Amino acid sequence: MHDLTRAVLTHESRVHPATPLGAREAAIREQLEISPVRYHQFLNRALDDPEAEREFPMLVRRLRRLRDGRLRRRSA
Repeated sequence: MHDLTRAVLTHESRVHPATPLGAREAAIREQLEISPVRYHQFLNRALDDPEAEREFPMLVRRLRRLRDGRLRRRSA
């Protein structure tokens, strides 16, 4: 697994879902030194990566469910 992907998943596992968007974006920029857009690109790719699921099983499965629910709502 790519080091940045691992860092993104680790960061995602530590951030509380109720954290305001501005604070989340600032933390992404400061801690990972990437843009929020790039962060979400890595995160979405990681959700489909079997290696990421082996390393972060609960997180990856939870985030997949959330992503899939959003996709279903958009297509309905």
